[in-house]
Amino acid sequence: MTFAQKLKQDIVRSSPWTLSEISGRLVEISGSAAAAALTFTFTLVLEAQHQGEPVSWVGSRESCFYPPDAAHEGIDLEALVIIRAPDLVMVPRAGEKLLRSGAFGLVVLDLGSADIPMPLQARLAALVRQHHSALLCLTKKENRDPSLSSLVSLRVHARRTHTSNGPFPCELQILKDKRRGPTWQHAEVFRGPAGLS
Repeated sequence: MTFAQKLKQDIVRSSPWTLSEISGRLVEISGSAAAAALTFTFTLVLEAQHQGEPVSWVGSRESCFYPPDAAHEGIDLEALVIIRAPDLVMVPRAGEKLLRSGAFGLVVLDLGSADIPMPLQARLAALVRQHHSALLCLTKKENRDPSLSSLVSLRVHARRTHTSNGPFPCELQILKDKRRGPTWQHAEVFRGPAGLS
């Protein structure tokens, strides 16, 4: 059974949230609570894995997604390169090395509330364009907070609401899109892992 069959109840899409949409771009997905941003990030990880693209997830030792939940939702953890950097400063530097290799279709940087220095952001943006990779920066902030920088090509803010019967409607608020303008939206309804209500 696929991720979509297991996790999604209803899908409402007015525009795509797909790997092809973010390839070659520096993308920031923010959320004040991690659940919705992680959920939308996992949809892209799964899509990349289904397309045979190598995926890497870089985070600090202090923070990581819960692997059993990811595996339950269809993520192949054996195929996912997970790097635990000693601190948040090293997370984007590790991402640069991965992108420079040209070997990854998707690199996720789990930044929390950390920033990336502008010179490093410029190098990251150039590398994703050069290798037509996707770089997804997962940040913890409110939608009114500024993005990482003007180099971010797509900035979305994820949020989730809970219904009484179990499904979780999640939506992406498009705050900035240099390709199409912030004119599209994306929403999906997910079911959480067993025991989450």
